[in-house]
Amino acid sequence: MTPSPFPRFAAVDLGASSGRVMVGRVGPGSLEVEEVHRFPNTPVRTGPTLHWDILALYAGVLDGLRAAGQVASVGIDSWAVDYGLLDADGALLGNPVHYRDRRTEGIAERVWARVPAAELYGATGLQYAPFNTLYQLTAAHGTPQLAAARHALLIPDLIAYWLTGRLGTELTNASTTQLVDPRTRDWSYEVAGRLGIDLGLFPPLRRPGDPAGLLLPHVLAETGLAGDVPVTAVASHDTASAVAAVPATDGTRFAYLCTGTWSLAGLELDAPVLTEESRKANFTNELGIDGTIRYLRNIMGLWLLQECLRAWRTTDPGALLAAAAEAEPLRSVVDAGSPEFLAPGRMPERLGEACRASGQPMPASPAETVRCVLDSLALAHRRALADAQQLTGRTVDVIHLVGGGARNALLCQLTADACGLPLLAGPAEASALGNILVQARARGVLADRAEARALVARSRPPTRYEPRGGTTQWQAAEERLRIPPRSASAYAAPIR
Repeated sequence: MTPSPFPRFAAVDLGASSGRVMVGRVGPGSLEVEEVHRFPNTPVRTGPTLHWDILALYAGVLDGLRAAGQVASVGIDSWAVDYGLLDADGALLGNPVHYRDRRTEGIAERVWARVPAAELYGATGLQYAPFNTLYQLTAAHGTPQLAAARHALLIPDLIAYWLTGRLGTELTNASTTQLVDPRTRDWSYEVAGRLGIDLGLFPPLRRPGDPAGLLLPHVLAETGLAGDVPVTAVASHDTASAVAAVPATDGTRFAYLCTGTWSLAGLELDAPVLTEESRKANFTNELGIDGTIRYLRNIMGLWLLQECLRAWRTTDPGALLAAAAEAEPLRSVVDAGSPEFLAPGRMPERLGEACRASGQPMPASPAETVRCVLDSLALAHRRALADAQQLTGRTVDVIHLVGGGARNALLCQLTADACGLPLLAGPAEASALGNILVQARARGVLADRAEARALVARSRPPTRYEPRGGTTQWQAAEERLRIPPRSASAYAAPIR
């Protein structure tokens, strides 16, 4: 086979359960992508604190770049909110704390005493979640580690620093810290000042497509790469990269669902929605590429299923999904945004306890538990997208579901049923694709977002799911959970 003449781009895509390096070739009308290396992301608990094993992740990145071979550019995306602290010499002061750690419990009340919740939302547009960087930094206030820190780097920026020796803060990920003003696309200095947070810890902001440095000589030697290999700032929050790869036709009125460990359900807007009604509904305004706003709600996602599989000591859900498809629909559902499901451990039992507490039958088998999880996720998707339309005045004609959940046919069909809308599933590797496409745009291979999305649609046609039946039974299930319309999800701030 004749090698493709188009440039090759390496996407480092770090997820909450695993990392991978994918290589994409991009040219006019051509998009070829392959996974060259995958490695686990296993948190480590030392004493009471849950950490990311960032050095193991960095080793996996180096192994992946070695497997990738010569590339025109490297881009890095990961989950949001977490960070590493460096001292004056650029040395890491400790493994980053995991967002599922409990150190931020009770911190929100301290923050709201200085900046009331409504005022904080009006300034940053970010939904309340206990693990937002703002709350993590507040929890760390007064610790020797933070006192010794001279730089704070979000996870993709930390990896980029080790690869290039250059410091920077990519904007789409910075927008998840609850320290950025979505109107100015710059830091919210007033909020940070009132909370005693030193924004000088964060290096200058970068935009997707900006240069982030060249691979250092020792990195070249370790990976076998040669010459000047640039690192390009991509939409480094993995959801921002995933939305960039949504294969929507230009002008289509679409909603997106980025599904994986989390489900992110929302709309792509031109301006933030900072109303009090939006805050009460717990919607967030995160920044995307090309000046867009990712207006969305966080939902617990396939974490619920992943934790069940871990409890049952199985990694192959195929038989369980087949059995779940035959189980009684909507027999038992839970609020998929509830904080009681945030921590790991005993997930099947906790789901059953939540069903019992709401007066529903407890799942009697693993298949019924899986059906409970997927029905509950579809119901949460329905609520989020209905609320997003009402809060923005936008009408949605089609749902694009991307990410790992696109491989789960039952979840896709149930979501189409619950929302009463056609659903287009795929690509599953949306975060890595968005990463690659931003690199290709920075090199001039692609002109704009519309061309990039059209290329994804042609090269990876999505699977279409049509809604079956009406939505009456889904509305009844909503009422069973006693969640009022546009309720704050699990993480919503109290109404003040």
